[in-house]
Amino acid sequence: MTYREQTKPVRIGDKVIGGGNPILIQSMTNTPTQDVEATVAQIHRLEAVGCEIVRCTVPNGAAAKALSQIKKRISIPLVADIHFDYKMAVAAMENGADKIRINPGNIGGIDKVTEVVKVAREKNIPIRVGVNSGSLERSLLEKYGGVTAEGIVESALDKVHMIEDLGYDNLVISIKSSDVMMCVKAHELLAPKTPYPLHVGITESGTLFSGNIKSGIGLGLILHQGIGDTIRVSLTGDVVEEVKSAKVILRTLGLRRGGIEVVSCPTCGRTKIDQISLANQVETLAARFPHLSIKVAVMGCAVNGPGEAKEADLGIAGGVGEGLLIKKGEIIRKIPESEFLSVLQYELENWKEEN
Repeated sequence: MTYREQTKPVRIGDKVIGGGNPILIQSMTNTPTQDVEATVAQIHRLEAVGCEIVRCTVPNGAAAKALSQIKKRISIPLVADIHFDYKMAVAAMENGADKIRINPGNIGGIDKVTEVVKVAREKNIPIRVGVNSGSLERSLLEKYGGVTAEGIVESALDKVHMIEDLGYDNLVISIKSSDVMMCVKAHELLAPKTPYPLHVGITESGTLFSGNIKSGIGLGLILHQGIGDTIRVSLTGDVVEEVKSAKVILRTLGLRRGGIEVVSCPTCGRTKIDQISLANQVETLAARFPHLSIKVAVMGCAVNGPGEAKEADLGIAGGVGEGLLIKKGEIIRKIPESEFLSVLQYELENWKEEN
């Protein structure tokens, strides 16, 4: 098994993945890339919640040209997503892309791949070789009797070997499927067979609800085995939610510190405060403090609330229209329910100075 500590280091802009470097969080814009203002605005939103690498689609020349303007206005590496037209890969690199994502099987043959690799080598730009279960070659579908983990891995390695044969090895690999367990198996098969860093994700995982569950299970199983150097949680929804979910997955697995962990009770008949609304507001508030590495508890009643809140760094233990503010295991004071959020915000804003 090739674990993330053993994968080849690859530089993407000012970041390095692989070789035991921290697992980085990616997302992808869904604005028209040629709309520079909209794309930059969305990337700034992603940056604000902790996105570390961002990918933009480059379907045409206008989008490729826009990359140079976008890159000047953002602070994270910019990856160009290419399909079908090798000229867009070349144009993206000429306009400052820090990495390109291609499927060498769908950009027109070995001569076109050669042109892409030539420019990548000149500029020392990494190529992410991406293969999805939906893009398997007919020969592999026939060989394995349909879409299988084995077929996905063979397809990816064939593309990697194609580029290696051209004398280039500044590579990242991604293999994705919407079938969670097939995706897990494919990564388990691929990891021992390649030294390159792996970008991990469950593709087309679905909505915020189902997509988070599928991604949490799939990424959890893969990452816990030591596989994976970058991740994306692919969701049908606001791209900001992808980054927030990725951070929770990494923190839950003990693979990242930083950012506030919010714990909250599920509510019951004893709850006498608006627990659900409060917990959601606190989670939104917490995203504004990515520099803090603390646990915040939002508890709804007097039975388990005080004890659970005392285990956190900061917490509210709800009562009847009021609650206890608890810090580092100590009850500070009672506060009315109407002040819960403002008091927590004040405490978070001043946490660094006090501790």
